[in-house]
Amino acid sequence: MKLRLELFVTDVQASIEFYRRVLNFQVIGQASADYTMLTNGEAAISVNKREALGHDHPLRATDGERLGLGVEIVLNVADIEGFYETIRTRGHPVSELVLQPWGLRDFRIIDPDGYYIRVTSRHRA
Repeated sequence: MKLRLELFVTDVQASIEFYRRVLNFQVIGQASADYTMLTNGEAAISVNKREALGHDHPLRATDGERLGLGVEIVLNVADIEGFYETIRTRGHPVSELVLQPWGLRDFRIIDPDGYYIRVTSRHRA
């Protein structure tokens, strides 16, 4: 089994740029203003315009409602220190890199629509 996330966003192009420039995802096929799939290793995220959801769709957020509330997107990387330093140089706000009590190192970042992302790796002593 593999997991692919579909995010419904306000500005597809801004999301494509974030996932490409900040998190090193690559566009699969042609980028579109309606729907674009991006991958990094085995992680796959598709961005769709919010208007694609019908007005009665259970995922449709109303104006002013925070997207992704109650969801944490977790990306596992091999070199957390290197990935963290790369992201810090790209100018997007990012939390501190911390060692968690459960033995993982991680940092947190928010995408343009407010989706919460935790980037993590096993701590090497």
